[in-house]
This record gives sequence, C-alpha cells and structure tokens, in this order.
Amino acid sequence: MNRLIFPVLMGMVGIAVLLGLGVWQIQRLALKEARLSAISARITDAPVNVPDHPDPAADKYLAVQATGTLTGQELHILTAHAVGPVYRVIGVLDTGGRKVMADLGYVPLAAKDTPRTGPVTLRGHLHWPDETDGWTPQPEGDIWFSRDVAAMATALGTEPVLIIAADVSPATLGVTPLPIDTSDIPNDHLGYAITWFSLAFVWAVMSGFFIYRIGRRPV
Repeated sequence: MNRLIFPVLMGMVGIAVLLGLGVWQIQRLALKEARLSAISARITDAPVNVPDHPDPAADKYLAVQATGTLTGQELHILTAHAVGPVYRVIGVLDTGGRKVMADLGYVPLAAKDTPRTGPVTLRGHLHWPDETDGWTPQPEGDIWFSRDVAAMATALGTEPVLIIAADVSPATLGVTPLPIDTSDIPNDHLGYAITWFSLAFVWAVMSGFFIYRIGRRPV
C-alpha cells in the first residue's frame, strides 16, 4: 500500500487545486456580472454637466452633456471596426470656460482631414480608457494607436477629460459615434471556470487510472 500513497496524494492535491481555480473563476464571474450591471445602470442615467474636477475612478462612465465649439484640433486613433480600418476622432471642445476632449466616433480613412468645426452639443459619457501598453507604437504626428487621456490632453492642450459621444447635434460632421456600452468589457470567467473544472475531471480520471495500474503490479 505504501507505493500508492504518493500517487493518491498527487491526485488529491491536483484535483483540489483545479477545483479551487474553478470556484475562484465562478466568484470572479459574480463580481464581474455585478460590475457590468452597475455600469449598464449608470450609462442610462440622465446626463449632467461635466464636473469641474472629474475623478477617473468615481466619475468613470458618468452620463454627461456639454455644449461648445469644436476647434478643429484633432487626434486620430487608427483602429479596427466591422467596416474595416477607421480613424477614431478625438476633437477639442471649447465650452467657453474650459477645453475638454470629445471622442466623436469614427470616420473612414479617407475622411481623416475633413474639417470638423463649429458649435455642437454632445451627450455621452466620461471615460478614461486603458489601452496603452509596452507594445503600443508611438504616435506618428496626429495619428495615434491607442487612447491615453493624459497624453492626448497634453498633445491637444486640454483638461485630461474625455467625453465619449453617444449623440452629436447637429449631426453634420460625417462621424459615426461609438458610444459607451458593456460589450467591450471582457467577461470570460465562465469559460475559464469550465476549463478548470474539466481539467479537474481529466486529472481525476488519469490519477485513478494511474493508481489502478500501480495497484495491479505484482509486489
């Protein structure tokens, strides 16, 4: 029987670890679903004026409205869309007392330099997207490859405040808004949990077969 102690222990430890990882993912799934529900509820709130000093944590996804003038200063985020490569247009909105950034939506590549100026009213949400990592290429003039609120604000000379437009009035800018929703927030925890539980089952079967083979060997 002594020769079975190690494989039995290995089997039990492996199953316990894999089941623990599966349970952890189920717990994370519950937290993520609660967070998505809270974001969805906040997105549908009635819009308010942009706070004087918005907080990136407390005011993320806050529904806002703002009226001002698009100055024509822009950055263009090269990104992929269902229609193909497009530019996401980040413009400067001058409200008279302050300048903030407005993510107006996307335009085809050929429309990058089309003038977009004049008075507008925006309705949308505040956001501080986290899209930059060590692999992100450096900007090439006004063409960028990710949205970095602090860096974009420095480049455009605005407050580090970004409004993701859901509606632009008048809608004569040739830009298609890309409003905030929860579809781009990953929620893969159920798939991960199924994977860990499946691995626990496979580990149990393999351990059982291994223990059976050892037990059948003559002493």
